[in-house]
Amino acid sequence: MPQDNRIPPWTIDDLPEPKGLSWRNWASFIGPGIVMMGIQIGGGEWLLGPAVTAKYGGSLMWIATVAIVLQVFYNLECGRYALYCGEPVFTGFMRCRPGPMFWVGVMLTLNVSALVPGLSTHGAAMIAALILDRPPTPDDVWLITPLAYACLLGVALPVLLGGKVYNVLQLVMTAKVVVVLGYCLVISLLFVSPSSWWNVFSGFLKFGNVPVSDGHGGEVVANGFAYFWVHGEWPIVSTTGIVVLGAFAGYAGGGGLANSTYSNFVRDKGWGMGRRVGAIPSAVGGRKVSLSHVGKVFPLTADNLRRWRGWWRYVLTDQFIVWAPGCFMGMALPALLSMQFARYSGITPEQAGVAQSTISADGLRHAGFSLVAGKLLWIAALFTGLVVMLPSQMSIVDDFSRRWTDAIWTANRRVRATMEPHQVKYIYYAILGSYVLWSFVCAYFFSNAPRLMTEFIANFNNLAIGVTSFQLLWINLRLLPPELRPRWYHVAGVFGCGVFYLGLAGLVFVFKIWPYIVSS
Repeated sequence: MPQDNRIPPWTIDDLPEPKGLSWRNWASFIGPGIVMMGIQIGGGEWLLGPAVTAKYGGSLMWIATVAIVLQVFYNLECGRYALYCGEPVFTGFMRCRPGPMFWVGVMLTLNVSALVPGLSTHGAAMIAALILDRPPTPDDVWLITPLAYACLLGVALPVLLGGKVYNVLQLVMTAKVVVVLGYCLVISLLFVSPSSWWNVFSGFLKFGNVPVSDGHGGEVVANGFAYFWVHGEWPIVSTTGIVVLGAFAGYAGGGGLANSTYSNFVRDKGWGMGRRVGAIPSAVGGRKVSLSHVGKVFPLTADNLRRWRGWWRYVLTDQFIVWAPGCFMGMALPALLSMQFARYSGITPEQAGVAQSTISADGLRHAGFSLVAGKLLWIAALFTGLVVMLPSQMSIVDDFSRRWTDAIWTANRRVRATMEPHQVKYIYYAILGSYVLWSFVCAYFFSNAPRLMTEFIANFNNLAIGVTSFQLLWINLRLLPPELRPRWYHVAGVFGCGVFYLGLAGLVFVFKIWPYIVSS
């Protein structure tokens, strides 16, 4: 491959000095983790989590434990790469052979689930529920589809403002986390029984529980390890259960290529060498914000290594104090509401064609409260659902636009030669506009099947995060200097993440997709 088709080498600069970790400096080290948490309290936490607990209780929550723990290792390595060179990991992938265009093709394939705007359609269904004063049915598509279009336009507007696009994301996602977790915590403390609390939180440690056929067309939950101990063989997981397990793991925490965006946020927050590289400016108020075409690295002096350890503590704090606990609470609290109140609703997601969270809201209204209290709880639950769905759809719009902006900005030789650092926003907003237009088309074709969108996105995300786990290990073990490379337990964690998610993707393919292909 000709040398000038490759991404230019990094430039050199000293690592900036981090501020000390203290409560007085909380605004400096709280950012990427809470943005990621706000993004990821979405499909899994508000859609699949409640659906799983409504059907199986808390017995499958252990899947969320495994998923979140493994994703912590994945996120740490994304942060490691961005701290060192100020580039997102996607750019690191493109630095590897056989070259940028090959990896662009791979990433475009793995990013296909982002082309299905599931969360805006769910948000539209919640607005329709408020208008109709009942959970919508498939017959209400005449209302849901134009509302989905309005939601897609609405979520694209905030990223036009704020100086840096990241600043808007941090503000919106922080507000989302406070509203959603605050609402769920208050309702759960006031109205959810202690037995449901125990059921859900103990489920995080019930490793090995799986749904199996009961022999009569239904399902029961069995512990795989206990079954093997008694029978000498592993239980056969129901084919429906395989899709549920895959989708639940695909949405727990983050999943897909969403986790790799942590490196973009580390850069745009200005952590590590991200402060030397810059950020994507917003359309309005971003005149003084610019982004270098290539990353910058630091010489391994004693001072720079000391600063590196300070920045690395930022990433550790962000993941272990903010992101991981927030993801566990984000999975547990909506599940509690579903377990406690969904049974009071007279409809199922299959009958209504809407998310389990809407069924929980309907159950709240019919749970025996007074007429006024029930109506207020119904409205509050749907409003909270909107606060979940629409910012998450906004983040998907940004994530897609951001990923491909970075790819073009760094890998395209003509762009590097002709565009100034402050002009990156022209590429970003061109991609964003194209994505919104495509989403209009997609929302029309999938308007009758929001749950199908959710399951497709979740299971395809498993393939994406599984593949990129091994790519992430490759760039951090190959491109970073030995002093900064991951230790053996970080390597084991990311390797386990890849095996776990590729294994789930393989199970869904073998037991659900392949039989369909053969029968066709």
